[in-house]
Amino acid sequence: MNKNTSEAIKAGIMGGLMGLIVSFLVNFFLIPVPGSIMANAVGNGLSGLLSGFMGGLMGLVMYFKASQRAT
Repeated sequence: MNKNTSEAIKAGIMGGLMGLIVSFLVNFFLIPVPGSIMANAVGNGLSGLLSGFMGGLMGLVMYFKASQRAT
């Protein structure tokens, strides 16, 4: 496997784990227990947005740091 590919996979896994943690924390501490289906959908959308952003950002940062080290 190409070194860049393995670094990208590692960064993606770590970004995904960061997204999981952020989504858990947002759902557990910030979003109250939903009273309706619409409130549940909005809460899931917000936590998905925040965790997706955080996961993608952390994955990119890790990938760029690893690619700079390799150069």
